[in-house]
Amino acid sequence: MAEKPILVPKMGESISEATVIRWLKNVGDHVAKDEPLVEIATDKVDNEIPSTEEGILTKQLFQDGDVVKVGEPIAFIDAEGVAASSTNSTAPVTENTPTIVPETVVEAISVIENQVQAAVEQAINPITKGSGSRFYSPLVMNIASQEGISFNELEKIPGTGLEGRVTKSDVLTYLNNRSSVAVQTQAQTPAPVVASTPVATQVQTTQSQIPATNNQLPVAKSLDNGDEIIQMDRVRKLIADHMVMSMHTSPHVTSFVEADVTNLVKWRDKVKDSFKKREGQNITFTPIFLWAISKAIKDFPMINVSVDGDKIIKKKSINIGMAVAQKNGNLIVPVIKNADSMNLLGLTRAVNELAIRARDNKLSPDEIQGGTYTVTNVGSFGNVFGTPVINQPQVAIMAVGAIRKKPAVLETEHGDVIAIRHMMYLSHSYDHRVVDGALGGMFVRKVADYLEQWDSNTEI
Repeated sequence: MAEKPILVPKMGESISEATVIRWLKNVGDHVAKDEPLVEIATDKVDNEIPSTEEGILTKQLFQDGDVVKVGEPIAFIDAEGVAASSTNSTAPVTENTPTIVPETVVEAISVIENQVQAAVEQAINPITKGSGSRFYSPLVMNIASQEGISFNELEKIPGTGLEGRVTKSDVLTYLNNRSSVAVQTQAQTPAPVVASTPVATQVQTTQSQIPATNNQLPVAKSLDNGDEIIQMDRVRKLIADHMVMSMHTSPHVTSFVEADVTNLVKWRDKVKDSFKKREGQNITFTPIFLWAISKAIKDFPMINVSVDGDKIIKKKSINIGMAVAQKNGNLIVPVIKNADSMNLLGLTRAVNELAIRARDNKLSPDEIQGGTYTVTNVGSFGNVFGTPVINQPQVAIMAVGAIRKKPAVLETEHGDVIAIRHMMYLSHSYDHRVVDGALGGMFVRKVADYLEQWDSNTEI
């Protein structure tokens, strides 16, 4: 029997592990090449792992809910199509019927198990394990070890992952709040703390001050008859964690600019029918917004950065993410890579294609990675402006509001006049650690200038 491992493929930058959601094939099933084998979830997107071999599934190395690392074997396939007799046999096994497992498979599995066990032991070595029943990934255990979090303290951290599992974001949020609470406690309580209870006191104080994202506050006492409790799904939990983390990480400042986009609106009205007939798809305002933002980033490249401790990383590529609302109400941000190198037609095709796949939950992990700036269209919901939350590790995000007809004062050679114009607001939220008000304000003003100066003779 030719046993071949099925490895967890690379799923985009910064993704090093995934959680097994459910197996699509059982041990003993025949699997065709490229047929989905197992469904997994990362902190970005759900995905299916296809089989790289055709044959019989002989071994599942992980169960539902387990965490598996990228590049690690997740299953074994008998490429010759011969399943082990112990897997497929429906006859009862007696003492005289020994189960035969090929020696090569035993050796392979033994090596893998030893490697995994060694990695886990190395990660948790500085931590004294308690009697808790929760599983912690090697990444979480490594962070806890480096930050001096004891196992008992780790057990008290509320988990927002699958089945209450503690995620990397949970630990980082806890550390941020633990530091601030420790400083406040020292300032307000000069008396010495009893040595036997510092950890419990600290955890209790921290949990009372962390904003709740997963039933951490005692809201049950305020429930009235008829109130409904709805459990967050996995994606909503991840969004909640990411938003809280972003607000804790970056001091947000928002600048607003009102833009006169009358020329742009009239141009689109003029070309949209012929474009639809020629290309078979609609031209919306979104690709035009992306075009203006990419040009403004070239004018102000320090908007296209990220922060690593006390270092600023200036990004070479201009990869613009666009927030898309899915059918279930959750939000996902596909990324248009190298947006500055595309013309308006290319941006329109990319926007339409990614938006459709995003709403149908068919994006690949790579299509939601690598963004350097984000735009969200709050105007699609009838909102005139918003104060968006920065999509970490980026340092800025722009919200484009609804375009409305309004009376506006125009300066002409014959004097000022009042006219009906198409107006909209642009809201620019930025990380005040590295983007000052001057830069943040000039950037959003520049985007508005590009939109206001739109050439009515532009061809697409």
